Amino acid sequence: MLLWARTSSITVAIAYFLSQAYSLPLATQSVLKGRPKDAKVLILGGGMAGVIAARTLYEQGIDDFIIVEAKNELGGRMMSHRFGAANNQWTIELGANWVQGTQTGDGPANPIWTLAKKHSISLHSSDYFGNISTYDSSGPVDYQDIFQQSIENFHSLTAIAGARVPQRLVDMTARSGYALSGSRPVTAHDMAAEYYQFDWEFGATPEETSWLASSWAHNNTFRTFSRTNLLSIDQRGFKTIIQDEAKGFLDDEQVKLNATVTTIHTAEHGVAVALEDGTALVADYALCTFSLGVLQHGDVQFVPPLPAWKQEAIHSMAMGTYTKIFLQFPYQFWFDTEMALYADPERGRYPVWQSLDHEAFLPDSGILFVTVTGEFSRRIESMTDPAVQTEILSVLRAMFPNTTIPDPLDFFFQRWYRDPLFRGSYSNWPANFLSEHQTNMRANVDERLWFAGEATSKKHFGYLHGAYTEGRDIGLALADCIQGGGCLGLEHVDRVRTARPYDTV
Repeated sequence: MLLWARTSSITVAIAYFLSQAYSLPLATQSVLKGRPKDAKVLILGGGMAGVIAARTLYEQGIDDFIIVEAKNELGGRMMSHRFGAANNQWTIELGANWVQGTQTGDGPANPIWTLAKKHSISLHSSDYFGNISTYDSSGPVDYQDIFQQSIENFHSLTAIAGARVPQRLVDMTARSGYALSGSRPVTAHDMAAEYYQFDWEFGATPEETSWLASSWAHNNTFRTFSRTNLLSIDQRGFKTIIQDEAKGFLDDEQVKLNATVTTIHTAEHGVAVALEDGTALVADYALCTFSLGVLQHGDVQFVPPLPAWKQEAIHSMAMGTYTKIFLQFPYQFWFDTEMALYADPERGRYPVWQSLDHEAFLPDSGILFVTVTGEFSRRIESMTDPAVQTEILSVLRAMFPNTTIPDPLDFFFQRWYRDPLFRGSYSNWPANFLSEHQTNMRANVDERLWFAGEATSKKHFGYLHGAYTEGRDIGLALADCIQGGGCLGLEHVDRVRTARPYDTV
């Protein structure tokens, strides 16, 4: 069993000196020149991108690195939770939960699917579209025809977007795309069905999302790999694919847990990373795998500040929030299908329900969960647990008007947006986020500071396999830089301009 090392300390004098370095960049430079390095590379974050970047460096013959992780385990946004009454506990997934797309024939395989098979993760196919019940505020109501039409509407949305790309037609919001493809939801049933197809996938509304980018991210996943979605029901936790993969190449001294980064100092000769406990680490390179939300909130300071082109890219993208709210009941009183859709007069109010107490998943668990996203997620994070639970029980009473709803035995949800280690669930590409911005999101800053994560992926942003491929690809680029004795790194665009001047006359 691999036991992870805890953070080590350096001298108090150097830790203090680095903490003052924001206003003294020349002094920082002298420290970097004068003291031994703790490693050649500091990988900041132990999620999918960080672990795969470390594995990539290792495969390239570079093992002088340290993964610095704020939590007490590797996994990042792959977060499991032990849930339920004392005599009926189960492992549930608060974050990443699915292998989205597997493999078609001998075509390309989703790397998460490959890892899941390698580490014998227990998975089961989710039948999103064929195994669903429908409800509204009056109780069970059959609007399957509207639901099926929403599937066709989404297919039209992505198909028309794909046709715009080779014609170099401008991007618009997905809401505009829906309208131009003939879909204009009016009723609560219309809006709930659209939500199921769109918001539940992207963690944001059509108004907040790029028409073109949402379409190519979806197509690059489900057309490239397959349309299969596999839900992890592994009681070790879905994070096992990262943790077991790491055990194959990491030594104790290559991982520091419970180590929260506060400041990253960069200079000509290397980087110094200050930690929350007052210690610091020094290396030649740093690879940041923080979430986009952390970068946007300024939870980590950069000294000197990131250049304008990098900051513009970070703040031009958006961070979606996807919240699963779990309840365990003493007995099952709900639908027998895998899924249920609830149409409330307020769009996005507790719409998507999934039963884990289903023969395909965790039978006899008594677990039901509902998913909310975006602004509604951020709303409930500001509320107390009892207040959220009260709202959810009122929805269940509306869905099942002739049923006595028992009090839940357990209740839990993760506050992703308020958590300073995440500040949301995954990235989303808005209509004003240009390809040049994406280039800049991905680009390193000078030679020393590199970035990787699902948000830096052009084809797979927002997906777990996007984090994997970026960890691999940026790891390879960094390895080339190290082995070449230095480099310029990845290209960036100093100023992102419009194709034509603004007409202000």
